Amino acid sequence: MAKKPYYITTAIAYTSGKPHIGNTYEIVLADSIARYKRFVGYDVRFQTGTDEHGQKIEEKAAQAGVTPKEFVDKTAGEIKRIWDLMNTSYDKFIRTTDEEHEKQVQKIFRKLYDKGDIYKGEYEGMYCTPCESFFTESQLVDGKCPDCGREVQPAKEEAYFFKMSKYQQQLINHINKNPEFIQPESRKNEMMNNFLLPGLQDLCVSRTSFKWGIPVDFDPDHVIYVWIDALTNYITGLGFDADGRHDRLYDKYWPCDLHLIGKDILRFHTIYWPIMLMALDLPLPKQVFGHPWLIQSDGKMSKSRGNVIYADDLVALFGVDAVRYFVLHEMPFENDGVISWELMVERLNSDLANTLGNLVNRTISMSNKYFDGVVTNKKVNEAVDKELMDYALDTRLRVSKAMDKLRVADAMTEIFNLFKRCNKYIDETMPWALAKEEDKQDRLATVLYNLVESIIIGATLLEPYMPETSEKILAQLNASKRKVNDLVRFGGYPSGTKVTATPEILFARLDLDEVMTKVAEMMPEPEPEPEVDENPGIDIEKKEEISIDDFDKVQLQVGEVIACEEVPKSKKLLCSQVKIGSEVRQIVSGIKAHYSPADMVGKKVVVVTNLKPAKLAGVESQGMILCAEDAEGNLSLVTTEKDVPHGAEIR
Repeated sequence: MAKKPYYITTAIAYTSGKPHIGNTYEIVLADSIARYKRFVGYDVRFQTGTDEHGQKIEEKAAQAGVTPKEFVDKTAGEIKRIWDLMNTSYDKFIRTTDEEHEKQVQKIFRKLYDKGDIYKGEYEGMYCTPCESFFTESQLVDGKCPDCGREVQPAKEEAYFFKMSKYQQQLINHINKNPEFIQPESRKNEMMNNFLLPGLQDLCVSRTSFKWGIPVDFDPDHVIYVWIDALTNYITGLGFDADGRHDRLYDKYWPCDLHLIGKDILRFHTIYWPIMLMALDLPLPKQVFGHPWLIQSDGKMSKSRGNVIYADDLVALFGVDAVRYFVLHEMPFENDGVISWELMVERLNSDLANTLGNLVNRTISMSNKYFDGVVTNKKVNEAVDKELMDYALDTRLRVSKAMDKLRVADAMTEIFNLFKRCNKYIDETMPWALAKEEDKQDRLATVLYNLVESIIIGATLLEPYMPETSEKILAQLNASKRKVNDLVRFGGYPSGTKVTATPEILFARLDLDEVMTKVAEMMPEPEPEPEVDENPGIDIEKKEEISIDDFDKVQLQVGEVIACEEVPKSKKLLCSQVKIGSEVRQIVSGIKAHYSPADMVGKKVVVVTNLKPAKLAGVESQGMILCAEDAEGNLSLVTTEKDVPHGAEIR
């Protein structure tokens, strides 16, 4: 019987620089899912790769003094090196500079244009270079990019647009009919409420302000926008052909079972990408999972702060599987996870060295000490043995239940709970005490057999998450990895098998001070922070320039407030009597929220004295008192530095 196909992808990594451990987490997470699916019998296709076009790449290449292609070749090579270092089992590493990919992207763009879903127009908006995205003023958050929080710049250029709204209702219907399409649930609600239900704007899908991209073949002044270029990798990597002559891989594996992506690019994968597929009359992916972020314990990783953690640095100190364990086990399902050198040491010592490593070492050592390494099932079982056996066999079911919901951390917890149960079993049965009694030797042999069998079950289940460790454990026990169907019964380990004579230490305990000394030696010096003005002031919208003659038309004088009262029936206004030279002016000001009448009396203020009189709330105002306003709307009267007489001219 043919295996059921399963297609899983990561987001393709952007080739702007070396990926830190937060970026690396995604490929390790995807690898654990892919390995698990293979284990339970699926025909898995696992694809990853690199996103290599765009303005940011063009700028970075120029800064480095190399061509964009030279820049991305080097960076893509570094990304692939780290993916390989982390022992990830991908089947395809696609690059968006691959010739076949570029060819298909051009054909897809033309097909959408010929269909009328892409049209030519002009774009004007706020542009974020790192995200390569346009936004309207209303979409900005505090005037900055809503995705990355960086500064945006006004931009205007000719562009092609994709008719997103044409497919909006079709996508809403699909999401409502397929509740598992966007996961976790909170991400689905975010996409529906913040983007789809309020209404979609047409999407800018080409650029003319830079050249490093795939040209529109019928309008070469335009390069195809990054999201059409990048997102289509999921089908071009399978041999999709826009003319319908698909490779067998596309026919076999599409639609994708799982797009695994970071929560920050969820909108592109759950709105833009499905709508592109609808326009191409192609099936939609079965599920998009937006995973949380792995962040530093002291905040966001930053080169300027010198706190960026890279996978290869972690591996140098802890080993590949220890790093895999940490990033998979410590990441919550929906909330961001935290990583630090201190936490790594703590988890390695407690979970890996103690719970797992010590268990395997003790079991092998006792087998060698008491039976010359030969493990025999004498079947002298007691009630406590049944408890261990049931727990070991149930672990497979608990792991399966967690993995069906992509709760990888929970699955790993279940496996380590089995190892903890084995340690408890040692305390309950006390093999060292049994060894002292001649008539308890068969019972002792049975206890050690049950331990070895339980460890093998745990090590088999551990393989998707910590493949090297799983292999080492099984090798020391002279056992092979079980198939999933072999885990339905207890006792598969052949009685009379001999374990290794000298157990290998799987994870040695580490001293935190020694680790932090090594960290200090390997970490680069923080990049100097740019000088920050502690009082940056306020930028306001600039008015049209005026000449000195224009300014001379405004008459400014010093006035002294001799009386002040509230304006009846007004919540904002105060009415001041202001002495200016030999006359007294009545001036109404909207400053009641900031000054009381008593505060005003005696103050020297700056007054516009040639302003045309006006009535405010029925009270005549014969000038204007000047105030400064901060970003929160607080007002401060404009006064003179020295005590000058009222009536003095300001110029």
